[in-house]
Amino acid sequence: MKKMLFVYNPRSGRGQIKNNLFDIVNVFTEGGYEVTTYPTLGKDDAYIKICEQALDFDLVTVSGGDGTLSMAVKALMELDEKVPLGYIPSGSTNDVASSLNISKDMVQAAQDIVEGDFFEYDIGQFNDSYFVYIAAFGIFTDTAYETPQNLKNRLGHAAYIVEALRRINTYKGIELTIEHDGVTDSGNFIFGAVSNSRSVAGMKFFLKDKVFFNDGLFEVTLVRTPETAIALQQTLNDALMNQLNTNNFLSFKASKVEFKSTEEVPWTLDGESGGSPTQVTVINRQKAVRLIIKGAEEELPVIESE
Repeated sequence: MKKMLFVYNPRSGRGQIKNNLFDIVNVFTEGGYEVTTYPTLGKDDAYIKICEQALDFDLVTVSGGDGTLSMAVKALMELDEKVPLGYIPSGSTNDVASSLNISKDMVQAAQDIVEGDFFEYDIGQFNDSYFVYIAAFGIFTDTAYETPQNLKNRLGHAAYIVEALRRINTYKGIELTIEHDGVTDSGNFIFGAVSNSRSVAGMKFFLKDKVFFNDGLFEVTLVRTPETAIALQQTLNDALMNQLNTNNFLSFKASKVEFKSTEEVPWTLDGESGGSPTQVTVINRQKAVRLIIKGAEEELPVIESE
């Protein structure tokens, strides 16, 4: 039998996995795996466990929210061999699952792992750390995960801006210099994101129809700080129409981008703190992680291998 390390967060999503654990393990066993289960005990526990033992298994599967998945990916990026990774979402938001069409039904997600195919997925390197789907800074990063769901449903990605309007008068923005592909831009920005996702904080994200998960490129979107109420309204209108090519935005694709500031800039990586560096280099590690996803080649927008 093939060997699987199954690491799960028992507290994720109000502990839903406790009601599904027997059925999940049964699916894996019937699928030909000898399963070793491990419930995490703290924030870094999944990272430590996978770093120490992943190479002893044919497959690592994790269950939890985006934070648990992020920890697993960080661990796998430290290894010399590419160990396949399965994911059963059980968090409250599950952006990666939404982007990759992974079932929110936990038992079905387990079955899809058994029947799935390898899918090589791009990972972001943020200075000396890693992220799965987004690195972001600015006024919206501390409101995105608190935005009311009804606002997300009505406005989609524009809910970022709408929810943060009440703070705009006291937010001075961040002076940044951005370098990519021989181009240098600078300005004052209230928000910036380097992403590889079609969903952020449970809402549809910028450029969702142009995201390829294995093309070696990130979607980079920065929102310039509006100087007047009229400019603020125009920024909102542009976001509602998904017109990110106006002067209110800086938007491009890149495999590597550098950010420089004279002041510390707080970043979030996959919704968790990424520190407050003054200089950041983000590099796309193309096809760095081997996910197992059912129907990936048919359902996901991908760049075909050469």
